[in-house]
Amino acid sequence: MKWMCLMCTLVVACALPCAAQPTLIVVQGAAGEETYGKQFAQWRARWEAAGKQGGATVVVIGDMEEAQDDAEGNAERSDKSRLGAAIEVLKENQKDAVWIVLLGHGTFDGKTARFNLRGPDVSADELAQWLTPVECPVAIINCSSSSGPFLTALKGRNRIVITATRSGSEMNFARFGDHLSQAIADKKADLDKDGQTSLLEAYLLATRQTQEWYKEEGRLATEHALLDDSGDGLGTPADWFRGVHAIKKAKEDGPVDGVRAAQWWLVPGEREKVMSAEKKQQLDELELKIAALRQRKMTMSEDAYYSALESLLVDLAKLYSGSD
Repeated sequence: MKWMCLMCTLVVACALPCAAQPTLIVVQGAAGEETYGKQFAQWRARWEAAGKQGGATVVVIGDMEEAQDDAEGNAERSDKSRLGAAIEVLKENQKDAVWIVLLGHGTFDGKTARFNLRGPDVSADELAQWLTPVECPVAIINCSSSSGPFLTALKGRNRIVITATRSGSEMNFARFGDHLSQAIADKKADLDKDGQTSLLEAYLLATRQTQEWYKEEGRLATEHALLDDSGDGLGTPADWFRGVHAIKKAKEDGPVDGVRAAQWWLVPGEREKVMSAEKKQQLDELELKIAALRQRKMTMSEDAYYSALESLLVDLAKLYSGSD
């Protein structure tokens, strides 16, 4: 019973925030056809609403009000240049989290993966180059077809990368973005019941709903989302998770994905809204220590593992209660 109570405390402590004032950059790509444009606009609007609800600074690229610039061939005002300029500003940001969400179509020619914009497209390598000098935590979420290669290109320390497909060869229209745009602020996705939906939880729900759509329609699934937040660029599919914990690893001794994504959210719970930035950072660090301990569990004796776990959970309880 003692350890059951401790594990319940661990569940409550999950999904800790990584920054107080995030920036959300939402990019609506080229529609190709009007029906797709309407869908992408709807997905974009959901992300905007979630970002504003959570107090994020929201930057929108690719809305229809800017269409006239592209029609006139103004290269300096293309969506690609706007995205590059928005990322350039991030160099001045040293700590606050940044979300970059790509909603649209993608292509892959066997060598280069691109996200389709009105005007010039942006490749995975170009986006990686733009982000190289950016030191703040960044989550890049590419909801397009053929987005798999972005996972390897954008991997890195302090990065979360999510792609709608596992490879560039999955080229059909991707529906993952629809489900993720709904899940990101959906309390029903809150698996650990801490009052907020983390990026990991939204990813898990959206992936499950995407696969259910293919089954209900009797179609062969042509998209398989992946998440990488360990920096190895391999990615983890949703069915490798039990709850919010990965139960499989791509490498025998490699890092486990999902730990950082469980600490990111756009819409904070009531408790997190009143937390100081310092306390949030402390909680975040303790959660990472607990995750690392869980990964070492099989190499430790039972007594040593639970003793270390108890110490960390007591520290968490003290932070939540405000005691020393």
